[in-house]
Amino acid sequence: MFQQIISLMVNLAEQTGLAQIWWGNIFMIVVGAILVYLALYRKYEPFLLLGIGFSCIVANVPGSDLTQPGGLFYYAYRGVELVIIPPLIFLGVGAMTDFGPMIANPSLMILGAAAHLGIFIALIGAKALGFTLAEAGAIGIIGGADGPMAIFVTMKLAPHLLPQIAVAAYSYMALMPLIQPPIMKLLTSPAERQIVMVQSRKVSRLEKICFPFVMAIIVNLLLPPVAPLITMLMLGNMLREVLLVDRLASTAANDLMNVITITLTVAVGSTMEADKFLNIKTLQIIVLGLIAFIGGTASGVIGAKIMNWFSGGKINPLIGSAGIASVPIAARVSHVVGLQENPYNFLIMHAMGPNLAGVFGTAISGGIMLALIGVK
Repeated sequence: MFQQIISLMVNLAEQTGLAQIWWGNIFMIVVGAILVYLALYRKYEPFLLLGIGFSCIVANVPGSDLTQPGGLFYYAYRGVELVIIPPLIFLGVGAMTDFGPMIANPSLMILGAAAHLGIFIALIGAKALGFTLAEAGAIGIIGGADGPMAIFVTMKLAPHLLPQIAVAAYSYMALMPLIQPPIMKLLTSPAERQIVMVQSRKVSRLEKICFPFVMAIIVNLLLPPVAPLITMLMLGNMLREVLLVDRLASTAANDLMNVITITLTVAVGSTMEADKFLNIKTLQIIVLGLIAFIGGTASGVIGAKIMNWFSGGKINPLIGSAGIASVPIAARVSHVVGLQENPYNFLIMHAMGPNLAGVFGTAISGGIMLALIGVK
């Protein structure tokens, strides 16, 4: 009788996830818990890290089959894999974004280009490590700090690397308040960080309405490979600026964006399964992504320092770090670091100029890669 009970308990245990768990699962569960900790207690972009961390934990609990065909996470990931979610994210971002700071001071668009050196540093590094040119291009785009664009380019160039690249892109975007400030402070002096910039001119309503139409035409003409994303970005912005379809603009910026964010973060986190994620290529991509972020931040700050010199000391170099495309995270980091040096220095609107320019900088970089590698 006793042996039958033991046998029954063993059989029951073998049918649970406990019999399948291995150290890799435990390691990735800890990684997910760290992401949740950073979101809850360090307030590092909880909108991204909470979903990624939670789904990473659940995906590494054996037996649930959530990531298998028919599972909930599987269908969330299919939205990413089929490149449905990235354009919808751009629609929501466009509906939330005021492009006025970029239109008011177009010279700051240079910083949107300067901060993208990290893309090409990572590309060269990936090629040196033995990745193919297409894989290296997909890895390099992490440095643009634009999650939807990273997903879009990766699906065109190296879809088999999508889990690693998506995780690297979104994790580093969320951790930007941790990554960027030390580099910004290292490359600037206290006096430079305290520079107060003059208020930009007021942008007219006509300029704001014309902008999405003009940009959509230009991008479709010159950068057709990335036209789906920028077109949706401009559509969302047009809905915002015409002031006639408030319900549509509000839905795109709020309700739809919230649903898509939940779906995206769950999809990204669910790709962090130990058996697929723990390999040397993942480690290389994670390291190259970090190098790309550091390189982009540094090149943006240095570019702003050069512009400050030419302007006679009118540009705060901190806004250069916002030239990477993570809107508005990068601009907020520039603002916060500036406030630490001068509590009366409000850089957020000035930083939004290069930050928004960075979206187009990443699109241009991605479009060039897709064109040169032969992807239509």
